[in-house]
Order: sequence, then C-alpha cells, then structure tokens
Amino acid sequence: MRQGDPVNNSSLAMIAVHAHPDDESSKGGATMAKYAAEGVRVMVATFTGGERGDILNPKLADDPDLLRDLPAARRREMAAAAKILGVEQRFLGFIDSGFPEGEPPPPLPEGSFASLDPQVAALPLVQLIRQVRPQVLTTYDPSGGYPHPDHVHTHRVSMAALELAASDSYPELGEPHAVAKVYYDQGISFDRIEAVHREMLARGLDSPYDEWLEKRPYRQPVAQRITTKIPVADFFEARDAALRAHASQVDPDGWFFAMPRDIERQVWPHEDFELAQATVTTQLPETDLFAGLR
Repeated sequence: MRQGDPVNNSSLAMIAVHAHPDDESSKGGATMAKYAAEGVRVMVATFTGGERGDILNPKLADDPDLLRDLPAARRREMAAAAKILGVEQRFLGFIDSGFPEGEPPPPLPEGSFASLDPQVAALPLVQLIRQVRPQVLTTYDPSGGYPHPDHVHTHRVSMAALELAASDSYPELGEPHAVAKVYYDQGISFDRIEAVHREMLARGLDSPYDEWLEKRPYRQPVAQRITTKIPVADFFEARDAALRAHASQVDPDGWFFAMPRDIERQVWPHEDFELAQATVTTQLPETDLFAGLR
C-alpha cells in the first residue's frame, strides 16, 4: 500500500514498550495521544513498577502516602496518565533494578528486571504482542537512551520478544505474530534541547538549559539516525498533563516544563523515531509510524 491511502484506523495497533511508569509520557507521549485520538489501538507495555525509584518531586518529598507505598502510588499515577493519553497499559510484572551508583557500580539486585535472561524476561511481552497483534512497536535503542540498566535491558528484551513472537515457540502464549515496523524512540535528544535553547537566547530570554547541556554525561549522537518525525504539536498539552500525573516523579518546576511551549511548537513540533526494522516498503524520511501500512 502507498503512504496516504485511506485506512480504517481501528484496524491499526501499536505497542510502546517502556521500562518504568512515567517513561511513556516523557518519551513519545504526544505521539501516542495523537494516534489514540485517530482511533488507533495504542498499548503501553511497562516492564517494571518503578519499585526502586525515589520521590523526585521535591514538593512531595514528605508526602505520607508516597512514603508509605510508593509503588502503589506509581500504579495510580500510571492509570491516570494512560487515561489522559487515551491509551491502554499493561504492567509486565518485573521489579525495578534501581540505578546503581558508585565506582565500580554495585551488582544488580537479585531477581530485578535487568538481571534476568532476556529470553525469559521477553515472555510476557511475547504474549502481549500475540494478543494485540500490532503493526508497529516502539522501544529504546541499544543505549537505552540513557544508562539506566532497566532502559538498556528494555532494548534487549524487546528485540528478543519480537523474534520469539514471530516464531512457533511458546504456542501457549498465542498464535505467532510478526510486527511489521519496529522503531527506537529518540524523543529525548540534545538536538531538541539545543534548538529550544538557541531560540530562547535569540529572543533575549534566559535559558535554563546551559548547565543541562554542559553536564549531560550520556549525549547520544542520534540526529543522523532519525528517520521519522511525527507532527504532534497539537498533543503537547496532553503529553504534559500525562507527565504531571506522575506527580511523584516529576518536578512541575523542573527542566522539562521550563521549555516555553510556543517555542517548542516553532522549533521542534514533532517527536522523533528511528526505524530499526521493517518488513514493508516505506519512503524515508517519514511523518507516520504506519507509513507503508496504510
């Protein structure tokens, strides 16, 4: 089929794979809201519950409910964010590995997500792929986007799940299904922050991003790998609201919300993806994850 042909969007489906609750809103959230609004079935697959996370919103540092049971709060936050984005969501049942600190870093906690064999950890995602039968799946690139072990492992496990889901293995998990297009989410990039930073300075505004750009230790040279830019300026509001729903994890006065939305709409009105695998013909660059499938 040619890009732009008429299509019944209700026959389209995608799965967005993430490591922790809140990742879905900061990485591709506007894209998911856009497709959900168009009638595409959008499923978020979250590997862990963020059990080893901290309270990152300083305004809630002493909140008794969060201190008593942060994982339960994060599940409630995830449900609220999914409703805002208009998507479905499944937890895949693994335990957050935490971010190891120290030199050398300590070993991963026993039984945590990143400590597991990818072929074993892939099975819940295999079952979900076979149930939803998406044409598109998004996940992280081999770097994880940043060096949290769960993000790096999300890439490994996603790729294992895609292969297993298309095979005859594990028939008890459903009929085989091959995903036609696989993308790496490249939404958090230096290029985007730098573009906004330069425009703020050009307008005579103070930019909050000098220190962030200078100290970011894991800059990824991804601009040349971006193949697909999804125009989503109309869905920035939904993305921001979903991210704020993760109140324990997001400082409403932090760097993400310091970006003036009018400037973002002008210089970076899209979310970015890298086409990693495809079994259909498509013309690059793309403006649609379902290009070649419509």
